[in-house]
Amino acid sequence: MSEQGYPPPMYAPPPDNNMVWAILSTLMCCLPLGIVSIIKANQVQGLWFSGQHAAAQQAADEAKKWAIWSAIVAGVITVLSVIAVVVFFVILGLSFSDLPNQ
Repeated sequence: MSEQGYPPPMYAPPPDNNMVWAILSTLMCCLPLGIVSIIKANQVQGLWFSGQHAAAQQAADEAKKWAIWSAIVAGVITVLSVIAVVVFFVILGLSFSDLPNQ
């Protein structure tokens, strides 16, 4: 017990800020959403050490959420791009098959 009769504060490590995922999602996936993830991840330790533990956990969770959304958006864009290229070449192939033989 401390002098005032309260138990001593428990010191725990801050939550994982997900900075690695934020940086990877920014570089490899969707830049705007990855930047939001980096900003949220950067806030975690400052909030934790200023005593705002709930806000630090929320920032860590949001950093993870934005990194996941960045990866999802990149996946959707990639799939749509592949579909567009396939459709383009199918249409191009069909248009060349209509040409008369020489």
